[in-house]
Amino acid sequence: MSYTVAVRMLCEFTAKRGDLDLRFTPSPDASEGRAGHAAIAARRPDGYETEIALSGTIGTLTVRGRADGYDPARHRLEEFKTYRGDLDAMRENQRALHWAQLRVYGALMCEKLGLDTLELALVYYDIGSGRETALVEQASAWQLRADFEAQCARFIAWAEQESAHRSARDTALAALRLPHPSFRQGQRDLAEAVWRAATQGRCLLAQAPTGIGKTIGTLFPQLKACARGGIDKVLFLSAKSSGRQLALDALDTLANAQSDASDETNAPLPLRVLELVARDKACEHPELACHGQSCPLARGFYDRLPAAREAALARVHLKRDALREVAREHAVCPYYLGQELARWSDVIVGDYNYYFDVSAMLFMLGAHNQWRMSLLVDEAHNLPERARAMYSAELVQTRMDAVRRAASAPVKRALTRLARHWNAQNALSPDAWRASDTLPDGLIGALGDVIARIGDQLAEPALVRDADLERLYFDALHFLRLAERFDTQSIFDVTPLAGHAGKRARSTLCIRNLVPANALRPRVAAAHSVTLFSATLAPAHFYADMLGLPANTVQVEIGTPFRAEQLDVQIARDISTRYKDRARSLDTLVERIARQYAQRPGNYLCFFSSYDYLQQAADVFVARHAHIDTWTQSRTMDEAQQQAFVARFVEGGCGIGFAVLGGAFGEGIDLPGTRLIGTFIATLGMPQVNAVNEAMRERMDALYGAGFDYTYLIPGLRKVVQAAGRVIRSEHDSGVVHLLDDRFARPDVRALLPAWWDIA
Repeated sequence: MSYTVAVRMLCEFTAKRGDLDLRFTPSPDASEGRAGHAAIAARRPDGYETEIALSGTIGTLTVRGRADGYDPARHRLEEFKTYRGDLDAMRENQRALHWAQLRVYGALMCEKLGLDTLELALVYYDIGSGRETALVEQASAWQLRADFEAQCARFIAWAEQESAHRSARDTALAALRLPHPSFRQGQRDLAEAVWRAATQGRCLLAQAPTGIGKTIGTLFPQLKACARGGIDKVLFLSAKSSGRQLALDALDTLANAQSDASDETNAPLPLRVLELVARDKACEHPELACHGQSCPLARGFYDRLPAAREAALARVHLKRDALREVAREHAVCPYYLGQELARWSDVIVGDYNYYFDVSAMLFMLGAHNQWRMSLLVDEAHNLPERARAMYSAELVQTRMDAVRRAASAPVKRALTRLARHWNAQNALSPDAWRASDTLPDGLIGALGDVIARIGDQLAEPALVRDADLERLYFDALHFLRLAERFDTQSIFDVTPLAGHAGKRARSTLCIRNLVPANALRPRVAAAHSVTLFSATLAPAHFYADMLGLPANTVQVEIGTPFRAEQLDVQIARDISTRYKDRARSLDTLVERIARQYAQRPGNYLCFFSSYDYLQQAADVFVARHAHIDTWTQSRTMDEAQQQAFVARFVEGGCGIGFAVLGGAFGEGIDLPGTRLIGTFIATLGMPQVNAVNEAMRERMDALYGAGFDYTYLIPGLRKVVQAAGRVIRSEHDSGVVHLLDDRFARPDVRALLPAWWDIA
């Protein structure tokens, strides 16, 4: 079976040696790199060739790539690399990797043109000064070929192993069996829709109710489609750790269900499952820096990586604990071992940001290696808000002030120029938030100069790190990158900082994404197929607009397995939770909760629009009904405290939890049976009316003609439905939902509530 690999991946696999070294050195971003390559090419003579496609085959391995430049008159092949600062400070293993790539290109070029010898030039271009430094060597075709064959030989054994794994994987997945006797009601419809999307390479938006088994109902058909669709990787992406754990559990269930009692080997399902976790959760030595002189797991990392990689992949299931165990056995960093294993895994479970963020690792790897990837996006109703945050950026003026006081002369001059432009923005509206549809050119230009000057300074060897300077550098870099893609789906705004009025007015600058569609559209288009699923994806046109889904997106709404008589939904038409009415409605609200509890004692959850409102209601309730057990969500709950809150909801228990709508307990928790028999929702969940949201409403009006619905009503009611969905988790549950606001009776609000609810 043939195997194709990019030159870069071949060299990273065979030529990386030495330490993992992540000491910060400013490096050009992608746009600067492209500009640097163009600047080098512009200096070359007529007839100079760029972006030369090359490929060669050794046995079953085909290697392909694009060489940067070739001068046919001099028989000189060049590889361009851009950098900042002191070239001598470049890591030796990085330089070795560059030479390895160039020599592979040299071997392929000699074969293509029938050359006996070739001049190789590694051309380093300083982004700051425009200076070129060329490292040159003469090479014979036979030596380049011999080195190339040696590299390929080291990779071919691995490639053959990978080809055998892929073949076994596809065979096993084609025969994959459902881990249950039959599909649940609605689950088959969901699975069929996912199968069609995966095999046809389509985008699917699937609203499917809680309780039908959405995780198995999406993973099972997606995996069965891998062989037919030629899918390299399946990415299961979720906003919360609870969703990722459900996916890992479902994958275990699928794997365990495939074992055959008659099979004496009892071989595991040949499906490599990788869990990606955040660096701060995976790091073994958070107090140490990520380089060989500080951390023992970084020292010699690339020398020990091959054995660790092989041992890890032999385990198949690479959850956090398994990865840590392998990393400890081979004395390597578990976080960066996980990053490496993303290249060789079949299913990757992680957060949205690994694919959808500005510089997302999986998106970049997929594009570079031309992987055919299928995405399963869990609880996709969270993606619009998460993506807005990914494609927004802030700069705080007081942080700049602190850096400027201690800055070097070149940095201070650049920051002073930036401050003049910044203060001009403050003067336009010194006391109020202000937004604009355009970016101030002078300020953006000055910010670019600040980045260049700080970059030059940080590129110099320093005895002590300046954490504040580095933070400003990264914040400014992110701001400038988003400025380059600024469009009608974002605004530029200025927020005055409290306590800094008058001549010393200070502010926060923000590029605020309002609609992430344009940012997400290329991410969706790059995937082979995308399935976005949730219990709350209505109305579908809202999510299609927000997420930039293609026109041929398939939209399905899976029928609920629940019966209307399972859930008693009541609207409190005598209660208003509008801000001006809250104080006088507290008595009625508290007595309604107490009356329901008296009628049917058990576990209930009460949701409120804010912590203040929650505390007011809880205080009144406890004062009048002290005999009823209560517990409340606080602003500062950590993960352990959140787990303790949920643990209070025991089977057969009695008590009332008070929580904030849209918080940790409004979705993603599973309380079946009598662990939860009812909810009270004292809000429509709509975002606060403020200057920012009003600007969003105006933009939504201009783009879609539905400003209020898109900004307030739809996001608010989505949280309400999610919270209400905690009550009925199976076909055997029964419970009650009290919607505590007269506005729930309005037709436009009722239209956004589940159709199966029979509202009293």
